[in-house]
Amino acid sequence: MAEALNGTFKAELTEMQGPWKDCGQVERAIFQWVTWYNEERLHSALGYVPPAEYERDWWRQREASPHSA
Repeated sequence: MAEALNGTFKAELTEMQGPWKDCGQVERAIFQWVTWYNEERLHSALGYVPPAEYERDWWRQREASPHSA
């Protein structure tokens, strides 16, 4: 899984958006990509729902369901 993530990162960010002017520009681009990847991208395994939305819904359902003792 880590290799797949690294390949996606490399293909989508470093190869498509370069050349970079300085380290600060690279750091900002990485932060934006990671935020998009974790919060906004549509994920097929989650029913094409962004991961952050899926997690919010999961916690809401868990809080709404009664807990067994």
